[in-house]
Amino acid sequence: MLESKYSALSITVLSGLLFAQDGWAVGTPAMTIWPQSPSGKLPAPAASADTVESAVTGGKVSLNMRYRYESVEDGSIPAKNGHASTLRTRLGYSTTNYQGVGALLEMENISVLGDEHYNSTVNGLTKFSTIADPKATEINQAYLSYVGISDTLAKFGRQRFTLDNHRWIGNSDWRQDEQTFDGLTVVNTSLPDTRVTYGNIYGVERVFGPTSPVGRFSSDSNIINVAYSGWSVGTLIGYSYLIDLKNAPTSSSSTYGGRFIGKHAVGTGVDALYTLEFARQSDYANNPAKFNLDYSLIEIGGLVNGITGTLGYETLGSDGVNALQTPLATLHAANGWADKFLTTPATGLQDTYVSLAGTINGVKVMGVYHQFSADSGGANYGNEWGVHVWYPFAKYTVGVKYADYSAKTFSFDTKKLWLYGEYKF
Repeated sequence: MLESKYSALSITVLSGLLFAQDGWAVGTPAMTIWPQSPSGKLPAPAASADTVESAVTGGKVSLNMRYRYESVEDGSIPAKNGHASTLRTRLGYSTTNYQGVGALLEMENISVLGDEHYNSTVNGLTKFSTIADPKATEINQAYLSYVGISDTLAKFGRQRFTLDNHRWIGNSDWRQDEQTFDGLTVVNTSLPDTRVTYGNIYGVERVFGPTSPVGRFSSDSNIINVAYSGWSVGTLIGYSYLIDLKNAPTSSSSTYGGRFIGKHAVGTGVDALYTLEFARQSDYANNPAKFNLDYSLIEIGGLVNGITGTLGYETLGSDGVNALQTPLATLHAANGWADKFLTTPATGLQDTYVSLAGTINGVKVMGVYHQFSADSGGANYGNEWGVHVWYPFAKYTVGVKYADYSAKTFSFDTKKLWLYGEYKF
């Protein structure tokens, strides 16, 4: 059974988030298996300032605070379940534009409330189950932006960068220390119904924090993603992800693929949902391995009077020695919330899943079930079910989330529980 104790301090912080002032809703997770990035035209640039001084003084402060209690019962360490009570605080300031140029600076702090009864990956407490939320204080984002070219947004510096459903490029925001990217990104929407995104990434600030030996990827990666939304039946996306990780060469790869996602009305209050995706991944740069591996996703579903049901089948291919990997993804969003497949096993992964999601009196509810097996050899890895309930109100979101992985031939039985509250303006 999951242990249910947590400190009085944790309860006090959560209560404070629950009963703070009213405002507008933030932090609401997507009602799908996957998060989704924006599509379509870029928003119109904000009004420009007349002077550098007015651009700086006329900017906007942002604040985000998220308290979370997480409990992990890991069958590999049965006597030392992990319990983490953490608070993430982000404080940022963004200028207005001056002659098309703007700037943003955002600091991030992750504090532990009470004693550390978990392995944060850097605190040395390996007798406990792992919860990858280490203490940290760092620059989360710091970039210059430029909107002086029509239908174009360019950013240079440390930034949040996500594409499509975060399967390949994501910010891993479920963890307290968000993954951000150092580099140049350019988004252009000047062609009709087309969004072109390019990124040159020279560093990746990972969720393990700045003091971890694996906290940063040194990179020379080039990202291209082109989305066309001019058809009523859906959006077609083509991409090329050339990932060169200098200090993790075995994770370097080239991936070329295509994705089609759409929704089609089939009756009053009834929509059909569908996604098809295929990609080929090969070794790249200084990766010593040699491989050519396939990725595929088939997802069908329906939206009926606000209730979404989805059936999906995802394959991360294997040649029996190497398996397809997605090191820059939002991995928690993929293949179960218990996080058993953050690294794809050498025999690959086939994930068959079904989900149901909806809203009841403003409370959002989602349930999901996964059946996992090997792509090479067909072994039954195990199965997982999870449920997520959250309530956005005013400037706040509160929620509870649970995942239960039952092992067959891969890893150990694992149960995870989260209680959280978030405030943002």
